[in-house]
Amino acid sequence: MFHMVLAINAAITQNVNLRKGLAELGSGLAYGLAALGPGIGIGLIFGQAVSAISRQPETAGPVRSLAFVGFALTEALALIGFVVFILLKYTG
Repeated sequence: MFHMVLAINAAITQNVNLRKGLAELGSGLAYGLAALGPGIGIGLIFGQAVSAISRQPETAGPVRSLAFVGFALTEALALIGFVVFILLKYTG
C-alpha cells in the first residue's frame, strides 16, 4: 500500500496526467455498475413473466404488457447510468 502511495506521489511530481486517468477509470466503473443492476432486473422480469405465462396461459396478454412496461422502466436506469458515464468522461 505504501509503495502505491509513493508511485502516485511520483506520478504527480513528474506531471503525469493522473487526474484524467483516474476520472476515466471511475467513469468506466460507474457505467459498468450502472449496467449491472438493470441487466439483472431485466432477466428477473422476463424470467418471472415466462413462469407466469406457463402457469396460466390465458393471462399471456396482460403479463406480456406488464413485462414490457417493467422492461422499459428498468432500461431507463441503464440509460441514466450511460448519461452519467458520458458526463463524467467529457466534463471536468
